[in-house]
Amino acid sequence: MHPDLSARAARSAALQEQTAAEMQAIGVDQALIITLVETFYQNVRAHPELGPVFDARLAGRWPQHMEKMVAFWSSVTLRTGAYGGKPVQAHLGVAQMTPELFHQWLALFSKTLDAVAPSQEAKTWFMATAERIAKSLMLSLFYNPALDDPLVRGG
Repeated sequence: MHPDLSARAARSAALQEQTAAEMQAIGVDQALIITLVETFYQNVRAHPELGPVFDARLAGRWPQHMEKMVAFWSSVTLRTGAYGGKPVQAHLGVAQMTPELFHQWLALFSKTLDAVAPSQEAKTWFMATAERIAKSLMLSLFYNPALDDPLVRGG
């Protein structure tokens, strides 16, 4: 292996180990991620507004979505590198997607964390991360730079 690649692999392994130790200290591990994802998406499917939007997009593909979400949260939380998807593209063209649904998603995620998070630190970490992700997705999906133009806004 090339020395640069070897050094990069060693740094990556060390970072993953450090991250796992930090997450373990607040009670987060792979088992919690699986529980969080399963519980959250059970709640999503039962939600009167989120459920139909998700079901319309994922009908017949829920098991694959669940695997993808576990891989996503494992990558984000434990730096496993298990997720290789493109979240913005995955959300483009979702029927009935609105910014308000992201707020409902976050509220439901918070409620789910109240039920499954092993510590307040874990809930805080997951919520801050989910809020950053939601903001990034909302900007990617709904932001219109023309609305910042005072001439367009009438300002």
